[in-house]
Amino acid sequence: MTFMIKKCTFEQLDALQEISIETFNTTFKNQNSPENMNAYLEKAFNIKQLEQEISNSFSEFYFIYSNEQVAGYLKLNTNDAQTENMGHASLEIERIYVRESWHRQGLGQFLIKKALEIASEQNKEKIWLGVWEKNESALIFYTKMGFVRTGAHSFYMGDEEQRDIIMTKTI
Repeated sequence: MTFMIKKCTFEQLDALQEISIETFNTTFKNQNSPENMNAYLEKAFNIKQLEQEISNSFSEFYFIYSNEQVAGYLKLNTNDAQTENMGHASLEIERIYVRESWHRQGLGQFLIKKALEIASEQNKEKIWLGVWEKNESALIFYTKMGFVRTGAHSFYMGDEEQRDIIMTKTI
């Protein structure tokens, strides 16, 4: 299968919003109340929020295409855009979202490799991400990709405090 990665542009905000809501909802709706899911989706993926994120010079979005269809995306943060203060030598993978119909086809690995390439180009020393502690398949995947658990932080899904495991990989 052939994949292609292209940087997401401001003109693609509607597509970014659509895939964000779809993939987040598919992944987490069964483990969270509808009220908390709706509150989170409205806050995190409204057009104004996504405009701010894509306009941030320290954040980058990349769509991954399979057969010319957007199959998922990657969001990277550096410097002050990181969700935790990990310093200027770090790059954060804030989101790897892949549509359900493309799960288990290697897109996640492809996106991790892209993130590592960018981190290397930017002379970063480590790459890190946060994974919900109940997302067992993601924890297994990132461990296989060489990430190790290095901490935790709180994450709010609506009004419910949840815990993300912080995983790091040295470059």
